[in-house]
Amino acid sequence: VQLQASGGGLVQPGGSLRLSCAASGSIFSLNIMAWYRQAPGKQRELVAAISSGGSINYADSVKGRFTISRDNTKNTMYLQMNSLKPEDTAVYYCAYTSRATYWGQGTLVTVSS
Repeated sequence: VQLQASGGGLVQPGGSLRLSCAASGSIFSLNIMAWYRQAPGKQRELVAAISSGGSINYADSVKGRFTISRDNTKNTMYLQMNSLKPEDTAVYYCAYTSRATYWGQGTLVTVSS
């Protein structure tokens, strides 16, 4: 499985960004896709996850601001990020888990004025 993440960039506090993650290869119908992030000097943390059946989980720090979604016909996952804060600055990674876990290359999100 290969994952291609895109959509990162520089945004001012309060702004919005939309990340995408396209999966290709041997995609199984039952899977979980997720977004993680890693800020400088910190451990990688789960941001949000969505199963192929539509079950969703969010980190408390992003609830009400971020929305995860997926299009199973395109094997693509999205993360709509609104009301961004400087503490959201991190490299965002997408992950796919079925029989194993696969990682995308990461996309940098910088929230700064």
